[in-house]
Amino acid sequence: MKKKLVALSALAGSLLSVGSAHAAVDVTAVTTEISGAAAPIAAIGGAVLVILVTAAVYKWVRRAL
Repeated sequence: MKKKLVALSALAGSLLSVGSAHAAVDVTAVTTEISGAAAPIAAIGGAVLVILVTAAVYKWVRRAL
């Protein structure tokens, strides 16, 4: 009896998951947000790079004096 109940519940679970397995997911909003965030990320990365280069140049100039 218990084996039949387990088999029946497994069958019911698999039938419920079949419908959503091939559902199309709309990802346009996510890709739009990612592409929109590219400019601020590039600006922050550029600022960090400028700070690192400035610190390195400062060390080199200070060592030369």
